[in-house]
Amino acid sequence: MNSPVIPRSAYQEGLEARFARRLLARVEGDHASVSVPHDIAERLRFARQRSVEVAQQSRRQPVANALAVGRGASALSLGAVPWWLRIASALPLLLLVVGLVGIGHLNNLERIRAAADVDAVLLADDLPLAAYSDPGFAEFLKIQAP
Repeated sequence: MNSPVIPRSAYQEGLEARFARRLLARVEGDHASVSVPHDIAERLRFARQRSVEVAQQSRRQPVANALAVGRGASALSLGAVPWWLRIASALPLLLLVVGLVGIGHLNNLERIRAAADVDAVLLADDLPLAAYSDPGFAEFLKIQAP
């Protein structure tokens, strides 16, 4: 899975360039008193130029860099993840679903128990059958409910 390349803003690049200049000034200031043989100084200069060229190329080709990262990070693809880790990553989702189903089941049982209690009270009462069909009876039950 390739990660998306986040475009860098001009502000970020300016900050990085300013930091690089400060760092270079400090490094050159610390080593200004040290004399380096000419061949080593030339190799360092060439390495510095090469690193600047590589950095500029990487800024021009972000898609190519993303593909290179994607090929280098193939061990992180889903195919390289062990089976037990895949199951372990799906376990929280499974537990969530089981918990929601259990809560729904308990809620239904509570509703059934409440309806059964109301039915038991109504059936145990000494009311004639015509009272149950009376429209005012429902209002009477609402008023008498605790």
